[in-house]
Amino acid sequence: MSPEQHAAKAEKILKAMEKLTESDFEMVIEASMLAGTHLLNVALHRMRLSEANDDVMHAEYMSSAMRTKTTLVAGPLVDALQAIEEMRPFYVRGDLPNGETAARRCRDLLEYIRVKASSAQPFR
Repeated sequence: MSPEQHAAKAEKILKAMEKLTESDFEMVIEASMLAGTHLLNVALHRMRLSEANDDVMHAEYMSSAMRTKTTLVAGPLVDALQAIEEMRPFYVRGDLPNGETAARRCRDLLEYIRVKASSAQPFR
């Protein structure tokens, strides 16, 4: 998928998220992960760390080589998506308290990813 296609999908998700409140924390966390994944791919493609046909689906499933390369150049982006992903099993599928706090954290992490992806430049 091209960076433009990823960006369009992320924007659609972000627009839908405007209707959600933190009490909808399961949906906020899921949407943050999906939009964050698209935005991470925007950044990776723009930085020329990955090709349009080589999308990252989950930070936790990146190959060792891709994880190392990406961490060296865009580590905080991967860390932000990883943090969102780590909340999923506990708040979306689990029953930990304070889901609203997790939702706010996911929104903050997603905004960080969005800002960094929008300004990503070729690395090489």
